[in-house]
Amino acid sequence: MRCYLRAFLLCAGVAFVSVTAEDSRRRGISELTVSDAGRHDAGTVVRKSPGLTGRKLDRCKSQPVSYWNPYWRLPTDVCGLNCFLESSFGDDNKAVYEAEKQGEGSSHVAVVACGPRLDETLTMLKSAVLFSKKPVKFYIFAEDELHSSFRDALHSWPRSVRARFNFTIYSIIFPTENENDWRKLFKPCASQRLFLPVCSSNIFSNQTSTKIMLKNKFAIFPKLILKEVDSLLYVDTDILFLQPVEDIWALFTEFNASQLAAVAPEHEEPRIGWYNRFARHPYYGQTGINSGVMLMNMTRLRETFFKNDITAVTLKWSEILIPLLHKYKLNITWGDQDLLNIIFYHNPESLYVFPCQWNYRPDHCVYGSNCKLAEKEGVFILHGNRGVYHNEKQPAFRAVYEAIKQYSFGDNMETSLLQPLEASLQTTTHSYCGRVSHLFTKKLKQSIKSVIQGR
Repeated sequence: MRCYLRAFLLCAGVAFVSVTAEDSRRRGISELTVSDAGRHDAGTVVRKSPGLTGRKLDRCKSQPVSYWNPYWRLPTDVCGLNCFLESSFGDDNKAVYEAEKQGEGSSHVAVVACGPRLDETLTMLKSAVLFSKKPVKFYIFAEDELHSSFRDALHSWPRSVRARFNFTIYSIIFPTENENDWRKLFKPCASQRLFLPVCSSNIFSNQTSTKIMLKNKFAIFPKLILKEVDSLLYVDTDILFLQPVEDIWALFTEFNASQLAAVAPEHEEPRIGWYNRFARHPYYGQTGINSGVMLMNMTRLRETFFKNDITAVTLKWSEILIPLLHKYKLNITWGDQDLLNIIFYHNPESLYVFPCQWNYRPDHCVYGSNCKLAEKEGVFILHGNRGVYHNEKQPAFRAVYEAIKQYSFGDNMETSLLQPLEASLQTTTHSYCGRVSHLFTKKLKQSIKSVIQGR
């Protein structure tokens, strides 16, 4: 009997000591001040435990993490749902957070990359970071096999550059109904952009989903991931920013109460327009719209009911996409862009149209210059669609792409970017776009000058 009693008292004593030690450890974390925090990596500043004073520890770095003590087993007041993602960026996110806290704000840029689009997408991201003075947040939707390549490439950029942006990588995912049709619509994965307001790939699992009823059928949409994102700039992978991202972001302030998206016209000159000559479906305005650069007020897109030619009742964005594909599947050529044209044909009051220099494509110069505002102010955003960055059809476009791609962070922009580009453009004057290539560098010169003066 004495043996049992001793064993019981021994176990009780060990349990009491363990609980006391754990309580002291947690109190120690809660009572850490700036002097204590200084001995740890600051990391990303995120939500803190209640009751902390002074500068507190990053909840993701305030406790050791190991195989035996993973993130999901840490106390909830230390590490929350997004801790794993936030900690992966470390100090790189701190400058972004501090800028937002001081009211500078940041631009949110989304891109969808599939197939051999890694280098092209990285060059686009590079152009966004090069000229922007305010922080940029990137939302990269990519095939799973590209995730590690994106992550490694972006983390290899200099620390001073990484301090100006952060990023999250998502998997590509579509509704289960007609998944293959969505995936192959126009270009691989391009139609993912249509689902940004209503669904996104789940970082942790592709199984979490929400159902909506359409014509007695269930369409499966993944659980919302971008639900906290109010506004977004979507761009194709073949976009190059020639001026700060925050400049086009500022166009959101020009939206009226009904406008929820902004794009550029597909053509300036109706005589060479595609939609007005060949389309077999409704399209916006006189020449249609191009969706390669698209400002999206995500909140309004989720909440608005859209007029349509499918049913007499208005439908939300999440309800309209699948029946729209069913009706026009055999009549569309440019995939998701055609579906956007159909939607805004019926809802023109919802669209803000910005000028062509915000989405300058070969069509604006291949038949002679027809973007008047670009002639006056220069090109703001270059869009090398139809693969012109990777062939010899439009050497002026390729020259800009190669100049930005080859530029090394930290080098003098005038001598290592602008001057080599101008020399390369001089060799393209045999082409129509090469003859107006001074439009490509007009705004770029101002952007480079501003960067040099500001740093």
